[in-house]
Amino acid sequence: MDSVTQNTLYVMTQGAYLHRDHLTVKVEIEKETRLSVPIHHLESVCVFGNIMVSPGVMQLCMEHGAAFTFMSETGRLIARVDAPQSGNVLLRREQFRKADKPDESLKIARWIIAGKLQNSRGILMRTARQIDNADDVAALDKAAHDIAYFIKKLESAEFVDEARGYEGESAKIYFGVFNNLMKQQRENFKITDRNRRPPLDPANALLSFSYALLLHDCVAALTAAGLDPNVGFLHSDRPGRPSLALDLMEEFRPMIADRHVLTLINRREVDKGCFTKRDGGAVEMSDAARKAVVSGYQQRKQEEVEHPLLEQKMTVGMLPFAQARLLARYIRGDIQEYPPCVLR
Repeated sequence: MDSVTQNTLYVMTQGAYLHRDHLTVKVEIEKETRLSVPIHHLESVCVFGNIMVSPGVMQLCMEHGAAFTFMSETGRLIARVDAPQSGNVLLRREQFRKADKPDESLKIARWIIAGKLQNSRGILMRTARQIDNADDVAALDKAAHDIAYFIKKLESAEFVDEARGYEGESAKIYFGVFNNLMKQQRENFKITDRNRRPPLDPANALLSFSYALLLHDCVAALTAAGLDPNVGFLHSDRPGRPSLALDLMEEFRPMIADRHVLTLINRREVDKGCFTKRDGGAVEMSDAARKAVVSGYQQRKQEEVEHPLLEQKMTVGMLPFAQARLLARYIRGDIQEYPPCVLR
């Protein structure tokens, strides 16, 4: 069923109709009201696929500052509609200035990639400590060691493209042992590499959809911090691409999205029957699989952790918002470095 979690309304039932009833958003399916949510409970609405939306509900959301995101059934971002920004224009101007300076882009790109690689190593080493299979442990330990080499190399990168290269090599190593992280259903979900647009196997379909959810949250976090999600440092500008949101989500891919996908597989919350292979090799998820991904993703976001720098307890879902604020502080000049979030 469609649901509200962490102040986001997710609508995935194809053919659903969203409309306004005074200050309430209503979801109708086959002319029957299935869900009613007061607008003051919502920070955003995210719809997937063939969902009909009335102009009235769009206006209601904009009037109350609730962003509206349209995604394809597979989780590809189609459009995002926000109310006019009231953030600090001086902050965004400084963001643009730094993005235009290669040395500044390099510094921020190195910090972002270092966070991602450290969190990737963390997953590998944590799993290696939890399992008994000697071959899996050896593969994970070697991959963690090899990624550590690229973390060290990253410190001396002189160009953003060089830093991207180290990230790419580390990603190959990481996904080369992704199967070793699966404790259940390995034969049904094994991958040979990371592929997308379209995903060619069930695990990649799960990853792509989870990354789309994470991207949605990172756009929201940056917007709340007063930054422009479209102007990044690691990811180059491209029309329609939220480059800074893609930057921010890098450090969270392993700890939020990847761990979530592995949990779904290892707990058998999805199985091979949830996927269909289309002509051309593309793999699509069933409605049940998509709803399992969203439900599990929201459960992961509600888990409580301690922020390693701020030393405050917060939910996993609040981490991108905390990091967006830290990035804004760096861009303003309040702090000397951007500290990526690396969970122990």
